[in-house]
Amino acid sequence: MKDLKGKVAVITGGAAGLGLAMATRFADEGMKLVLADIEVAVLGETVDRFRDGGAEVTGVECDVTDPASVDALRDTALDAFGAVHVVCNNAGVAAGGPLWTIPLEMWRWVMNVNFFGVIHGIHTFVPYLIDQGEGHVVNTASAAGLVSAPGIGPYNASKHAVVTVSETLQQDLAMAGADVGVSVLCPAFVRTRIHESERNAPSDVEAALADFPEWEANWELFKAFVESGIEPSVIGDAVADAVMEERFYILTHPETQPWIRTRVETILEGGSPTTPIPL
Repeated sequence: MKDLKGKVAVITGGAAGLGLAMATRFADEGMKLVLADIEVAVLGETVDRFRDGGAEVTGVECDVTDPASVDALRDTALDAFGAVHVVCNNAGVAAGGPLWTIPLEMWRWVMNVNFFGVIHGIHTFVPYLIDQGEGHVVNTASAAGLVSAPGIGPYNASKHAVVTVSETLQQDLAMAGADVGVSVLCPAFVRTRIHESERNAPSDVEAALADFPEWEANWELFKAFVESGIEPSVIGDAVADAVMEERFYILTHPETQPWIRTRVETILEGGSPTTPIPL
């Protein structure tokens, strides 16, 4: 998709963080925006800012863990703009701690948002894009989908799943002869509020967190890494460029490539996993 002007982008988790960065660059390219988020107040403020800047935009409250909510997002986008061209399955949360201590409620929450949120987006939008004969899907994974750091097991598992689903989707579309592109976004640390994911946690996860003292100590380290990361605008630029260049892997941090190389070499040599991050 060489020219984005006048095209329509749907972005989940679009009110802040990586989603907002994508939306900002897409708006600069002249795209129409459908921003979906579970945080209604923040969503409204973001939509107002884009409108004040002259963008064509609509906001949709959406829970990506609910397939009916994602279907409603598609229908709202089509009602508003008559088409969808770029779908960014971006909404995400994080949780962690020593793997054997993490409450099952947290595992289900992370997988439901990060993995099934992507699955629901694919299931809802890809058939439409195939029928339309044009489109591009961007799935937000992470460097944690390519390497495995300690302390964030649910996040690692969900992001590895997003990477392999994206790779499979690209091949399935190619075999079907569909003119739909796929990219998988794999950033390392970015200055977002991912370390504050619990603000949107359901009640069962909130209750589990209250009985999980390992959470806070582990999460202080994760927070420090996040706050040392790059600006989200870098991600927005990388995503838009990858869509226009029809590029699959979006690696935004130079340090990621040696991490991946070390992991692959360790696998081939039959070694044991080591953390890619200096702790």
